[in-house]
Order: sequence, then C-alpha cells, then structure tokens
Amino acid sequence: MSTSEIDASVQAELNRLRESIDNIDAAVVHMLAERFKATQQVGRLKADHRLPPADPARETRQIARLRQLAQSANLDPAFAEKLLTFIIAEVIRHHERIADEAGNGDTGRTGDTTGAVTGA
Repeated sequence: MSTSEIDASVQAELNRLRESIDNIDAAVVHMLAERFKATQQVGRLKADHRLPPADPARETRQIARLRQLAQSANLDPAFAEKLLTFIIAEVIRHHERIADEAGNGDTGRTGDTTGAVTGA
C-alpha cells in the first residue's frame, strides 16, 4: 500500500505522531549535547588533577540508577543500559583525548573491564 492509498485521517494521525517523534528526537540530541558539555568539563577537571578517565564504581551506580529510571518509565532497562554504555564509551574516549592533550597520557584504565567511564 502506498501513502496515496492511505485514508486521509490515518495519514493525518501518522503525520502528527511522526512530528511528535521528530520533536522528541531533536530534544534528545540537544540533551545529549548538554550532557557532553558537562562530561567535557569533567574530563578537563580529571586531566588537570591527573585523575583516571574511568571510574568503574560510578559507572556501576549510574547503570543501576538508569535501569531503575527506565523501569519506572516503562522502558526496557536492558535497552537503557545499552544506550548508557554506548554513551559512556564515547565519554571515556573524550576523557582520554583530553588527558592526552594535557600531556598526562595516563588513561587510568587499569581494572576497567567495561571500557566505560564515569564522568558519565
């Protein structure tokens, strides 16, 4: 069935829902940008004080917290964890780059088996 064959009221509802999805996607992108601004500041602070980019204990707490939030929001906690793990991996990459640029070179990944960071 092509879009020209869809009932007009169905097409209007589909368009309304898709517009809402587009707005939510835009909000998610802006929220991620704000989050990364904050984690960049964390990365600079860690580099300035020669702290390791990774903090596995905080990561564990954050994942548990996000899983609880997801569950209370009726979102699959496993999906939420995968998303956070992906974001954290990007954060640690940023923190390592910041540390390298600061001349620290110490990535602090000893004992970090997840590859994630807790500036997250």
